[in-house]
Amino acid sequence: MRNYMQNQYPLKITPFLGLPLGSIKPMGWIRDQLKIQAEGFTGKLGDYWDDVGPNSGWLGGKGESWERGPYYLDGLLPLAYLLRDKELIDKVQKWVDWTLNSQQLSGQFGPLTNDDWWSRVVMLKVLIQYEEVTGDERVIPFMKKYFQYQKENIKTRPLSDWAEARGGEHLLCLQWLYNRISETWLLELSDEIMRQSIDWTSIYSNFPFWRYQTKFDHRVHVVNVAMSIKYPALYYLQTGNKLDFAAPLKGIESLMLYHGQVHGMFSGDEWLAGTHPSQGVELCAVVEYMYTLENLVRVFGEGRYADILEKVAFNALPATISADWHGHQYDQQVNQGICSVAHRNWTQNADDSNIFGLEPNFGCCTANMHQGWPKLVTNLWMATEDNGLAAVSYAPCSVTAFVGDRVETNLVVDSIYPFNEKIHVIVNPDKKVCFPIKLRIPGWCDSPVLRVNGKQLEIVDEEKGYVTIKREWEKGDQLELDLPMKIQLEYRANNAVGINRGPLVFVLPIEESWIKRGGNQMFPNMEVFPKTPWNYGISLTKGDPNISFHVEKFPISQQPFLSKTTPVKLIGKGRRILAWTYEANSVGTPPIGPVFSEEPEEHIELVPYGSARLRIGEIPVLREAKGRLKYSDLN
Repeated sequence: MRNYMQNQYPLKITPFLGLPLGSIKPMGWIRDQLKIQAEGFTGKLGDYWDDVGPNSGWLGGKGESWERGPYYLDGLLPLAYLLRDKELIDKVQKWVDWTLNSQQLSGQFGPLTNDDWWSRVVMLKVLIQYEEVTGDERVIPFMKKYFQYQKENIKTRPLSDWAEARGGEHLLCLQWLYNRISETWLLELSDEIMRQSIDWTSIYSNFPFWRYQTKFDHRVHVVNVAMSIKYPALYYLQTGNKLDFAAPLKGIESLMLYHGQVHGMFSGDEWLAGTHPSQGVELCAVVEYMYTLENLVRVFGEGRYADILEKVAFNALPATISADWHGHQYDQQVNQGICSVAHRNWTQNADDSNIFGLEPNFGCCTANMHQGWPKLVTNLWMATEDNGLAAVSYAPCSVTAFVGDRVETNLVVDSIYPFNEKIHVIVNPDKKVCFPIKLRIPGWCDSPVLRVNGKQLEIVDEEKGYVTIKREWEKGDQLELDLPMKIQLEYRANNAVGINRGPLVFVLPIEESWIKRGGNQMFPNMEVFPKTPWNYGISLTKGDPNISFHVEKFPISQQPFLSKTTPVKLIGKGRRILAWTYEANSVGTPPIGPVFSEEPEEHIELVPYGSARLRIGEIPVLREAKGRLKYSDLN
C-alpha cells in the first residue's frame, strides 16, 4: 500500500485527499459491474475496433493517434488493477511502455503524426494512476521532462481548439507533480495554461447560455462543459480567488436551471439543449461529469457534490450502456420510447445517435466510456486532512489506508446501496488508533440512524453533509448507518414529475424488442422498439408518493440494472393518456397536468432509471375524475 500526499505550499490544503489506485477494492454488485465491463467493451474492444487495436498510433502503429488511445487507457488501466486481472494488466503495460519509451530528447512524447497538447494530457492522467498503483520510477522524470518541453513551447505554440477548452486538465497533472518535486516553475506553467484557456470562471459566475443552442461553440459543447466545471476549483487551489471558489456551484445551479434533467445531468446532444425530456445527453459527458464531481468532493469536502455524483452514476451511466456491455448509446433520453435510426431534435448529432452499438454517431464515447465505474470505485472513500477517512458513496468495497499516526487500517463496507438503505462498516486497524471517520449524510435523507458497536449515537454537528465520529478504533469495531429512503417528487415542466427514492430515479419501463442493424457479432448495432404502451400518467393519493406507491424488494442479482432483475420496484396505479404520442420520432412533450383520463386504471411498476433502456422518466400526474361529466353524458 502506498501513502497519499496532501498539497504542498503554496497550494491550498484540501479537506479530502484522493487515495491511490488500489487502496479500494470493489465488492458485491459494483465488482460485478466491473467484471461485466471487462468481459464486454473494455476488455475486448481492441480486438474489434481498430482505433484502439494493435495499429493504434499510441502503440507505434499507423492508426488513430489522437485522443482515443489515451481515452481508452484512462478506463482500462484502473479497471485492470481494480480487478487484479493479469491479462488486462499485461494489455495495459504495452501501452504504458510504448508511451514512456516514446519520449524524445526534447521531452515531447507520443505519436509523431500530431503535436496536439490535448491528447497528451489525457495520457498523463493515465500515467499518474499507473505510478500510484505500481510505483514505477520512470513516470515522475518523464512527466517533468515533458512539462519542461511544454513550458519552452507553450507561448510559441499556444493552446487552441479542444486544448484551449480543456486546458484545465493540465492542472490535475501539474499539481500532482508539484506535490512530489516541489518545483515552482510547474505552477508558473499552470498560470500560463490558464491564461491561454477559456475563462470558465467568468462563464459560470455569470452564466449566459440559457436556451437550446443552435450554433457550435466550445463553451456550449456538453463534454467541454462537464469537464470544465472542475477547472475553477482546481485553479482556486493556486489562486485562492473567491470567484474561482464559487464558480463551480454557480455553474452547476445554472446548468440545472436551464438544461437540467432528472438523472442529475444537464442536456447536450452535442450542445446544451434545454430541459425537454426528449433532448439527449452524450455518454462522454456522463463519465466526465462524474470525474469532475469526484474532484469537487476532494477539493471542497462537501457532501452535496457526492449527492450529484451518485445520482449521475447510479442512473445516467448504466441507462445508456447495454446490460452486457456490448452496446452503448451516444445520446440517451429521459423519456426514451424508441431507439432507432431516425431524425430527432438533436442540436447537432446524427440520426443513429441513440441506437446501441459499437460506434453510434462518433467514436469518442466508444473510447471514453470506460472510466465511469472504475473511477467511481477509486473514489468511494477518501482520506481527510486530519488523517482520517471519509465516505463519498456507500457501494460495497474494502478500503485500506494509513490513518492517525500512520497506522494501516482496513474498512469493509457491506451493503447493496443504493438499492437498500442499510450500510454496515467493519473497522480493522492493525492496532488501536484514534482517527476520525466522516460519514456522508445525503441531502435527501432527513432521519438517518447511526450506531457504533450496537449503541445508537445522536447525529449532531453535521457539517457540509458529513457527520464525524472521532474515537479510538480497534479491530472488529462496527458502524451501522441507516439512511431511510422516502419517495420524493421532482416537479418538472407541465407539472410532470420525476420520482426519486434515495439516489435512484424511478421510471416507467417499456418492454423492449432489440433488433440487430449491422455491426459485428461481438458488438452489433441494435435498434430498440417498444412492445408495450408508454403513454401513462400516475395516480397520486393526496399528492403523496409514499401513500401512492409501495416498495417491493428482491434479492440482488449479478446485473441489478435490468428491469427484470432489479432489486427494488415501486408499485402504484396509473392510466393511459391516449392523446400523448410521438413527436419528431421521440416521445412528445408531456401533456399539461394534472391530466384527466377515462382509460381504465391499471397497476403499474416503476423501476430504477438505470435498469430501463426504454422508459418514461418525466411522468404526467393524473387528475381525479370526481364530479366531472363524461363526453357521453352530454349526448
